[in-house]
Amino acid sequence: MSDHPLSGVTVIEVGSFIAAPWATMQLADLGARVIKVETPGTGDFVRGNAPYVGGESSSFLRLNRGKESVELDLKSDTGRDAFRRLVATADVLVENLRPGAMRRLGLGYDDLAAEQPGLVYASASGWGQDGPLADQPGLDIMAQARSGLMSITGFRDAGPAKVGVPICDLVCAMYVALGVTAALRERDRSGRGQHLDVSLHEAGVSLGVWEAGRWFGDGTVPGPQGSAHQSQAPYQAVVTADGHVTVGANTPGLWTRFCDALGLADLAADERFADNAGRMRHRDALVAGIEAVTGTRGTADVLAALQAAGVPCAPIQTYDQVFTDPALEARDFYWDAEHPTLGDVRQVGSPMRFSRTPTRRGRAAPPLGHDTDAVLAGLEPSTGPGTEPGTDAVTHADADRDADRDAEEHA
Repeated sequence: MSDHPLSGVTVIEVGSFIAAPWATMQLADLGARVIKVETPGTGDFVRGNAPYVGGESSSFLRLNRGKESVELDLKSDTGRDAFRRLVATADVLVENLRPGAMRRLGLGYDDLAAEQPGLVYASASGWGQDGPLADQPGLDIMAQARSGLMSITGFRDAGPAKVGVPICDLVCAMYVALGVTAALRERDRSGRGQHLDVSLHEAGVSLGVWEAGRWFGDGTVPGPQGSAHQSQAPYQAVVTADGHVTVGANTPGLWTRFCDALGLADLAADERFADNAGRMRHRDALVAGIEAVTGTRGTADVLAALQAAGVPCAPIQTYDQVFTDPALEARDFYWDAEHPTLGDVRQVGSPMRFSRTPTRRGRAAPPLGHDTDAVLAGLEPSTGPGTEPGTDAVTHADADRDADRDAEEHA
């Protein structure tokens, strides 16, 4: 029995910012060995993101935990040769360069699969590997915009708003991790690898579950609803005397218990609010009636009353509260990862909880190039051309400029 779900799987990452790195972080948490290939001298662009802890990017320390860092100049003959030998030891390659960048290096899927038919090769990009937008640079906010997410986020008359986290980057990464595990499972049957193409754009569109139901159902074009649900009420944040609480009384039973718990007998008896369809039609009046009561009571009082009645509710926490939440501490969600120079680095845990093969809690993200010598020393020596010193195809400065062009600069 393996210690972790993906123990024995080796993953090579050529990534920067979020989509590829967060995907491979999931795979590392699941037990895969992840070797992160970085440009010499600069590495992943997130290494330059403040704040810093002991000279290391705090975000990078968490986004790239459980990985090994190897510096290779893929614009040089020696770097590409070492990379091919490295891939020959691996099961999976994940990259998020601009579409075509790996192919121009001679490291595209067709190039590597010809030598290694079992390779699972995953590409994350803004708009996909083909199609009319493939050559355009893709950032999370552009994917949020084109996917429709920004058209339904925020409040009416307040202008466009994006989701507070880089949701298209993150969901794209989750699809990459899911696709990789599915491709590995299929390889168990066929013995063959394949290419996985996931875009931020399509990942964002895939989240429009309720919106698709409305558009394909009756042609309604959804708009921003603030904190409110698209089709259920009350299901949103409501004002209290000292803040807000979120409530979800979206079934007949919950609606009755909600009104009883908060003393809303008048609303319960109002024919306008007798069913969900009516509450949606008259939602402004409904929320005004609810807030006339909740606005006079403290957040803790409202939460206690609803919790006692079994009505779904929650406070709106800021991240200082989230990262010290006793409920998460009780489930051992946060943990400390060892770093070679910084000591323990606090980590946000994995939400996947396995009964037999737990997720791995490895080390924090390594310094740039920390594992280069050890990893390359374990490779078979090359017998091909371009392995002697002095065969670099371009200078590091040229490589850095090309990396700026080819990398998917995910914010």
